[in-house]
Amino acid sequence: MTPNARISAAIDILDHVLGGMPAEAALLRWSRSSRFAGSGDRNAVRDLVFDGLRRLRSRAALGGSMSGRGVMLGMCRETGLDPVNVFTGEGHAPLPLTAAELAAGQAPKGLEALDLPDEVWPLWQQSLGHRAEDVALAMRDRAPVWLRVNALRVDPQQAIAALQAEGITCQPHSELPTALMVTDGARKIAASSAYRDGLIELQDLSPQLACAALPAAKRALDYCAGGGGKALALAASGIGSVVAHDASAARMTDLAQRARRAGARIQIAAPGSVKGSFDLVLVDVPCSGSGTWRRTPDAKWRFSMPALHNLLQTQKDILDEVVPHVAPKGHLAYMTCSVLTPENGDQIAAFLTRHPDFEQDFQRSFLPPEASDGFFMAVLRRR
Repeated sequence: MTPNARISAAIDILDHVLGGMPAEAALLRWSRSSRFAGSGDRNAVRDLVFDGLRRLRSRAALGGSMSGRGVMLGMCRETGLDPVNVFTGEGHAPLPLTAAELAAGQAPKGLEALDLPDEVWPLWQQSLGHRAEDVALAMRDRAPVWLRVNALRVDPQQAIAALQAEGITCQPHSELPTALMVTDGARKIAASSAYRDGLIELQDLSPQLACAALPAAKRALDYCAGGGGKALALAASGIGSVVAHDASAARMTDLAQRARRAGARIQIAAPGSVKGSFDLVLVDVPCSGSGTWRRTPDAKWRFSMPALHNLLQTQKDILDEVVPHVAPKGHLAYMTCSVLTPENGDQIAAFLTRHPDFEQDFQRSFLPPEASDGFFMAVLRRR
């Protein structure tokens, strides 16, 4: 595919996303109907779509319309591409621009420049204070790829060398050497022997920093395990017994295989089957995902206050549900990939009011760009 043909494909996909289709589903639909597209084409089109969604409002303003054509025209104007040379109508390029399209467009203003929905801004500003604009602007850029070195297999230097041999370059985080930021070759990770042999796992920096700050424990429960990334991190940290549980067994389908690959001992509990108490209970609850909007930018434009209120109730229910599993003097670690206070500090304050036998050890927010994704953790201790 030519560069212009890739832009034409991105226009079609963006129109479907703007019509309500999730970005991944729209990309898969295009890929299945475009067998001629190679892996390089698919990656390039995906990048165009995701970059367009991260900067949807600002590029639509520059392009003069909230449409796939408007967003890609805005991209041309923002990056210095001559749109007349892109919108040629030749081959598979987008159709030529009309006089109205050429005349339309202006510099983004207000929230357009921050690329945030109007509905989220008051809560965003209230939650982030003086960092509100900085974090919003960081969300307009692509997030870096981070890896976690599996200490059960190798040390950081061995992992870096193994990745380098396969054309993947990394640099360790200054405070957490087992966290590696990929500086080149990110698309090679999934096919690398370092990944297949369990030397490394894909995991963002923020949850790695959070897991590294957890208190020591002999027996831990990851109650909302999902794919199992944090359960694997707990096992690699030296905790003797790790139990992984999720309300949906389907989310943990690959965990047993990932644990074998990593050399980690993890017991997988069927939904609703957890028994007994644990020194450490981790709950990474369903949330708005507002801290990960540069990885899933279409979710930013689906944000709604009614959906947030439903999530707040789910978070409260999960917190209350796990209380019986926290041993006396044990710890409860509450995590979200959100930057919004109602899901974070407010949720913890309400929990402590309902459960006076718990007290807070500490809480911490991780914010981009310095901590990659936005993330929150509070660690509570049972008296």
